This record gives sequence, C-alpha cells and structure tokens, in this order.
Amino acid sequence: MLVFTGDTCPFQQIQNTTQIRNRLSFRDFLGLNFSDRVPDAKTIWLLAEQLKQLDLEQELFDCFAEELVRQGLEAKSGSISDGSFVVVPKQRNTRGENKQIKSCEVPERIAVNPHVLAQKDLDAEWAKKGDELHYGYKNHVTIDEEYKLIRGYGVTGTAAHDSVPYLDVLRGVCGSGGV
Repeated sequence: MLVFTGDTCPFQQIQNTTQIRNRLSFRDFLGLNFSDRVPDAKTIWLLAEQLKQLDLEQELFDCFAEELVRQGLEAKSGSISDGSFVVVPKQRNTRGENKQIKSCEVPERIAVNPHVLAQKDLDAEWAKKGDELHYGYKNHVTIDEEYKLIRGYGVTGTAAHDSVPYLDVLRGVCGSGGV
C-alpha cells in the first residue's frame, strides 16, 4: 500500500518515510518493529518503478482490496470519487514537434537521443480549469464513505472530464464486491 500512497511525487515519498518513522500505526500496518530500518524515499520510488515495469500494480491493489474484505472492511455505505491534477514539467517543443506528438509520433530530434527522450513526457496533456492551465495527468480515486479506504483508482490525461473515468473506477469497485 505504501507504493500506492507514494503517488508520482518525490515529496510524497519523503513524507511517507517521515510518517513511517514517526507513527506507530504506519509501522504496525507495514509489519515493522520499532528497531527495523525504514526505507528511504529512493527505495520506495525504486520499488514503485519495478512494480510498474512488471505490470504488478493492479494485481497488488486487488490483493490488498481482497484482504480488506477478509478483515471485514467491506464498503457498504457509499462511495466518494474525486480527481486531482498531477503536474509534470512543461515540455519545450517546437510547434512541429507538438503536432507530431499529438499524432502519437516521436519527433526525430527526440527519438535519436535517448537522454532527451528520457526527459520528455509524451503522454501528458494540457487542460484549463477556470482560468488556470494544467499540464500533466489526473489521478482519480474512489473511496468508501465509511472507512475512507481507496477502493478504486485510475489515471487519465488532464483533458479528460472528471466524470469520464468514474464509471470505470466505480465498476471496478462494484465488481470486486465493494459498494
């Protein structure tokens, strides 16, 4: 669960480490004794990256959800869904490169240089909410009203309307014996 709360933000991973060091409930949840070493933010990030590369995130999340039900923490009272922006560094591309990226092509200048490619986020999107522009993604979560535990999640581009992913997230929650 630590990986899921780590989000994509390194500051959140640092906060996780601090919470584990300072709160007995976090240590107990993770099965750590008071004398056990606490993983640092880099270790948490590396674990999250390895799980992502092995495509195990959803499988682990589902196992965790099943364990919650076994422990009697089944969602019965309703769901709350919300989305939040995850801002990523703005890209400095030419108009031609942006046009290629929108067409799902990788511009040659970026493709031939692995160092440049590693720094480019080709999937992030722009969105305007009110007067504010956001570049990145949206994290969507559904929690149960009673226990406030995450029952479903999803990530979309920022341009997706907030209502779009909730049907899929809620279907996942309802389909897993939840709400």
